[in-house]
Amino acid sequence: MAGTGVFAEIIDGDVYKYYSDGEWKKSSSGKSVAIINPTTRKTQYKVQACSQEEVNKIMESAKSAQKSWAKTPLWKRAELLHKAAAILKEHKAPIAECLVKEIAKPAKDAVTEVVRSGDLVSYTAEEGVRILGEGKFLVSDSFPGNDRTKYCLTSKIPLGVILAIPPFNYPVNLAVSKIAPALIAGNSLVLKPPTQGAVSALHMIHCFHLAGFPKGLISCVTGKGSEIGDFLTLHPGVNCISFTGGDTGISISKKAGMIPLQMELGGKDACIVLEDADLDLVAANIIKGGFSYSGQRCTAVKVVLIMESVADALVEKVKAKVAKLTVGPPEDNSDITPVVSESSANFIEGLVMDAKEKGATFCQNYKREGNLIWPLLLDNVRPDMRIAWEEPFGPVLPVIRINSVEEGIHHCNASNFGLQGCVFTKDINKAVMISDAMETGTVQINAAPARGPDHFPFQGFKDSGIGSQGVTNSINMMVKVKSTVINLPGPSFTLG
Repeated sequence: MAGTGVFAEIIDGDVYKYYSDGEWKKSSSGKSVAIINPTTRKTQYKVQACSQEEVNKIMESAKSAQKSWAKTPLWKRAELLHKAAAILKEHKAPIAECLVKEIAKPAKDAVTEVVRSGDLVSYTAEEGVRILGEGKFLVSDSFPGNDRTKYCLTSKIPLGVILAIPPFNYPVNLAVSKIAPALIAGNSLVLKPPTQGAVSALHMIHCFHLAGFPKGLISCVTGKGSEIGDFLTLHPGVNCISFTGGDTGISISKKAGMIPLQMELGGKDACIVLEDADLDLVAANIIKGGFSYSGQRCTAVKVVLIMESVADALVEKVKAKVAKLTVGPPEDNSDITPVVSESSANFIEGLVMDAKEKGATFCQNYKREGNLIWPLLLDNVRPDMRIAWEEPFGPVLPVIRINSVEEGIHHCNASNFGLQGCVFTKDINKAVMISDAMETGTVQINAAPARGPDHFPFQGFKDSGIGSQGVTNSINMMVKVKSTVINLPGPSFTLG
């Protein structure tokens, strides 16, 4: 059970504590933030509403702890990360329970997220030892006009304090994807979890606490974004921000000073279907890519661009599969569960109503009960409809019929997003050419968009982000290069 057993110390009464200086604490504000269960639409949990003064103390502790941690041998850092990964997987059940109740993630997917997160932490530990255990040795005479009088030694050193802000849809996995690279690289880490998903994140952080990391190295601060959001992202003690979310990231990037930024800010992932595509494969991937976790994924299929000649056949295949999707509470492992909040459901409904007014073909009747929206396929969508461009983050998928490949590529590239896309065809030459033409960070050939495996590079173009994720890329963006040059009195050569 959440908040019991080894997790009993992270809760006080009915309010979960925040984590600072190796201890679980109550906020001096005396206030809490309610977390609404998307299914029941009632308060499920409460977390501390931390103050700006508490943020200041956390930053001071993080800076101090980082200095010592940077001197900790790489093998020791990796050893602690492996220990945290094992504890995380051992306690997958209570953490998964929180995911079910906080963000309405189907029970089986919730368990998978926790286990995947443990694997990610272990992989990062191993990869970090390899990447950070190597430096470069340069000699001066490789550049024209120089004798061999200088030896340059380069190494990768930590940035300092990393601020990690994960999204609601993967509050554990996308948190550890920031935490583990930061720690193996010798940084300290301040986590600001999303409100929906905060309790799952607090349980995850306790696993790192149980692993025995030094006090102050890891912190988890909860509270209202309106009170501590800008204060955190603009804090002078922050040396790097890793953020996954939406438009807020654009605001952060405009305000942040001269610090490295890692941003993934959503997408409108296009699925281009050619005439020679395997339509059964396409239909299966549209269902998986468009409707898993009710479409609340940055890498969900968000628009299908299909050649007119095969559109009728594909739409019928997808309709048949949509009819088989189960709809209900996450505890029942339903395929379609409630979206995260009433405001999200209202936004999705607004897109649906706009499409209806402008003449889209509804392949199913639109149905909504509270935050639960039944899966909906919209055919004959036109570019003048909002759903053609906006990211619904829900179980609603538009189909746009096209008459040429160029038309599909144009629609994809006209979007302000550029996270991922996919193309279905049996012609690998066409697939590669279309991939090259699509202005997206990743293009999947004959499969739906996906983030992962977690060691693959993951990046967005345009408004979809800054920088690249994936284990190796995340480690490298959380370090800086340090050079030491040895000057010799005269040219020196190894003769062999």
